[in-house]
Amino acid sequence: MNAFVIAALLLVLLTISYQVGWSRSRRLAGASSERLHSRPIYHGVLVALFALLPAIVVLGLWALFSGSVSRAFILAQLPPETAQLSQVQLQAAIGRVQAIATGFGVAGEPAPEEVAAARAFETFQLVSFLAVIGAAAALGAGALFLAQRRIGLRLRARTEVEIAVRIGLIACSTVAILTTIGIVLSLLADALRFFSFINPLEFFFGTTWNPRFQSTGTGSAGEYGLLPLLWGTVMISLIAMLVAVPIGLMSAIYLSQYAHERVRNVVKPIIEVLAGIPTIVYGFFALVTVGPFLAGVGDAVGLDINATSALTAGVVMGIMIIPFISSLSDDIIAQVPRAMRDGSLGLGATQSETIRRVLLPAALPGIVGAILLAVSRAIGETMIVVLAAGNSPVLRFNPAEPTSTVTVSIVNQLTGDADFTSPQSLVAFALGLTLFVMTLLLNVLALYIVRKFREQYE
Repeated sequence: MNAFVIAALLLVLLTISYQVGWSRSRRLAGASSERLHSRPIYHGVLVALFALLPAIVVLGLWALFSGSVSRAFILAQLPPETAQLSQVQLQAAIGRVQAIATGFGVAGEPAPEEVAAARAFETFQLVSFLAVIGAAAALGAGALFLAQRRIGLRLRARTEVEIAVRIGLIACSTVAILTTIGIVLSLLADALRFFSFINPLEFFFGTTWNPRFQSTGTGSAGEYGLLPLLWGTVMISLIAMLVAVPIGLMSAIYLSQYAHERVRNVVKPIIEVLAGIPTIVYGFFALVTVGPFLAGVGDAVGLDINATSALTAGVVMGIMIIPFISSLSDDIIAQVPRAMRDGSLGLGATQSETIRRVLLPAALPGIVGAILLAVSRAIGETMIVVLAAGNSPVLRFNPAEPTSTVTVSIVNQLTGDADFTSPQSLVAFALGLTLFVMTLLLNVLALYIVRKFREQYE
């Protein structure tokens, strides 16, 4: 309901302000012999931007601080001794009041003070929401009034709109950059806390992964050797690439160069459907179908292949990645100028020679990017590995045996009530930072390959 009211407010404000700016500029143009500097549409957009900006700022500030304000209000309604509770107990008490206020109910009979606090919180939510909506509407109307008074024949509305669009684009880019920086700093800060418990050399070069939680009663911090997880991640990703790259690239070449248009219109959507299947479904497919099938094939040829192994996870992950490589490579090959293809054929080259010596070299930068995207997806995959790899963090070089990956270990360490002051939980951030560095190195390698290729063929 709240989201609907906010959307309706912004839509009404946008419509009215645009119409006011557009109609006022039209009237000015009709009443004067001079021409407007900018078309009426730019005047309408400019007034709409001026009207929406303060309303969005008010709503954004409330979205940022409403949680803290609501928490403080609930604490003020509860008995004074509630403030002496631990952080976990305090959060539970606030959660009970919020659950009662929203009608979800709580376990057990709610205390009278909880019911009273919930009723007060309901009233507070309604009043605060109406106040915020009223403030946003009032500020938007005020900005609309001031903006429409600026409209004149010489107003450079188009220039101001373009400046606003440029600022918006810069802001979006800045948000993306700051988000990346924030993620890195967050991972780095908690990873450094982890390394205050565990020697980095033991983490990066250790061959045993056996974190022990305090509930085991051993009193030991455990062993945090990264190499078993790192090798499991690399091995499964390599198997996935061995499956996905040849099939994906060959299917892209067939669809773009050999397939009839009717065949292409049928086959390409079918391949792309694979990209929309949830990874949990792939995990079940690996666990129920592919794993037993590979184990049966191994028995038939005299090999010992576990149903849950790196091979099973890698094969299914490769199937999942095929659409990424196929679709992107198809589009990239299709973007190679037709003149290059026709020129090669005109000089007497066969179609396969044209593909091998002209189209693929010209499309190589994009194909490398597609493969890099697929590798990054493989490295970060979790659900398939959880269900199909066996979750065995032991350093093994046989792909037919169970293994584990970095992402699975992150999930394991953060499952349940995580204590972020212990190395058992903080290790997840060190693992996440390791994944980030791996992806960064892959990007650097891809850029190097692309640049070397361009130097060779340009």
